[in-house]
Amino acid sequence: MAGFEARSVLEGSASGPVVASAEALSFWGGVDPATGRVIDVHHPLHGTCLTGAILMMPTSRGSCTGSGVLLDLILGGRAPAALVFREAEDVLTLGALIAAEMFGRPLPVLRLGADAFAALSRARAARIGPAAIEADGLSIPVSHPAPGALALDPSDLAMLDGAEGVAAAQAMRIVRAMALQQGAPRLIDVVQGHIDGCIYASPANLTFAEKMADMDAKVRVPTTMNAISVDHANWRAQGVAPGFGDPAARLADAYVRMGCRPTFTCAPYLLDSAPHAGEAIAWAESNAVVFANSVLGARTAKHPDFLDLCIALTGRAPLAGVYLDENRKAARILDFALPERVDDAFWPLVGYMAGMASPDRIPLIAGLAAAAPSRDDLKALCAAFGTTSAAPMLHVEGVTPEAEGAAAADADRIAITAADMAASWDMLNDGPEEVELVAIGSPHASLDECRAFADALAGRRRHDGVAAIVTAGHAIIDAARAEGTLARLEASGVQVLPDLCWCSIPEPVFPVNTRAVMTNSGKYAHYGPGLSGRSVRLGSLADCTVATLTGRAPVRRPHWLEQRAF
Repeated sequence: MAGFEARSVLEGSASGPVVASAEALSFWGGVDPATGRVIDVHHPLHGTCLTGAILMMPTSRGSCTGSGVLLDLILGGRAPAALVFREAEDVLTLGALIAAEMFGRPLPVLRLGADAFAALSRARAARIGPAAIEADGLSIPVSHPAPGALALDPSDLAMLDGAEGVAAAQAMRIVRAMALQQGAPRLIDVVQGHIDGCIYASPANLTFAEKMADMDAKVRVPTTMNAISVDHANWRAQGVAPGFGDPAARLADAYVRMGCRPTFTCAPYLLDSAPHAGEAIAWAESNAVVFANSVLGARTAKHPDFLDLCIALTGRAPLAGVYLDENRKAARILDFALPERVDDAFWPLVGYMAGMASPDRIPLIAGLAAAAPSRDDLKALCAAFGTTSAAPMLHVEGVTPEAEGAAAADADRIAITAADMAASWDMLNDGPEEVELVAIGSPHASLDECRAFADALAGRRRHDGVAAIVTAGHAIIDAARAEGTLARLEASGVQVLPDLCWCSIPEPVFPVNTRAVMTNSGKYAHYGPGLSGRSVRLGSLADCTVATLTGRAPVRRPHWLEQRAF
């Protein structure tokens, strides 16, 4: 049709049925890598098999680990036939790029304008060729834009030529390819990295990491590591199956061999190495990226898995996205109605709803400054936002460091009402009153959160039918041990586990008899049902305490969601 055009992002040909969604999807926690089926219970495509389909959605969202899931789907023959986006997208594009660059398995990625995207979404099937997309009488020309002008420094060119070894050359090729795709004019130095690809999302993560480690890859900047999928020192004693525990531990070991610091935490902003305002860093892990940009004022794109390592190996990142001042502006203002006397459950709900209302652009959240959110409140907000939005940061009016003047001149506005909050709360509490597991620490718990949980339990013992587990980084656990907080939690029957992440916790560490979970994490309330197959309910730390002590979590809205509280 006249005026329609598709832009080829990654070359390739494909055909298959069209599977289209108006809502973005996170492949990590949203797609089962073993089957290609959508497991995100909150997504419109839930239950749909994506294998062999022309998958269309505005962009991706959520976890940076989606690139690893897509790579595994490609290598296992379970991937979509092609990806078609309406907006710029990095996470899945990077997974497809790695498949083509390192494994010779191309998967076409295209971007369409809004009208062409809408027209193709209505088709039953499509065929993608080098010159056009053909679908049900529709023909959309495919353009192949010339690569942008990317200026590489002499050191970049030397790295490409192998001066720093074969692994660094491979990493620089991948960084360069992403920079060209993003339209970056040049690369910039970063002062540190954070690796998300050490989570065992699929065998492809291990294949990539060991291939790079076997090429004697070594990071060039200080680089921390995300939570992994097992308690590294204790998984055998915990009864984790060797078929999962061994490759998960090998994956972590491969990154340590490459010089990464074995921090094993999804909250690197709690470490003594946390970046300062204005520093250019290269972090992956969605919650950490949003927190670093929004709360710390550091600068990092939402780097996909695999690109995080490539940047750490080269010390160079594409100068694009929120590394640039103009791209840190808010394109949408979200006016939240502030209830009276909110508790800690309010903040993950705000983050979750902000992401749903601003899935593809940076928002300015207005109306909440009077509630004076703590650092842990902002941690919960950022984690939930990173689950439902593709944006790498947000602003909270009167709270976050870059919020003043953050709204772009053409920013639109959306009002978030009490009724909206109640509907989202009910959606995240679709589960039974009786619970068998309380999950704290997604992202990893801070020392203040550990103290607050110990204080709330006040020496009382957990209910016999309930497991209560806190996940935290080693630095936090060591501090909790030194001050006696760890002993107080353990005296109440709470397990405090290092290294692993709720979004990849294996059985039987995740108790097998669990039917329903209570959590204070908006992130895990979203991902948990699809990943664990259990009902997961969201609540405050007080709600989690009640569930720990009684085995029950009354199904009711919090006091601040009652109409009289507004």
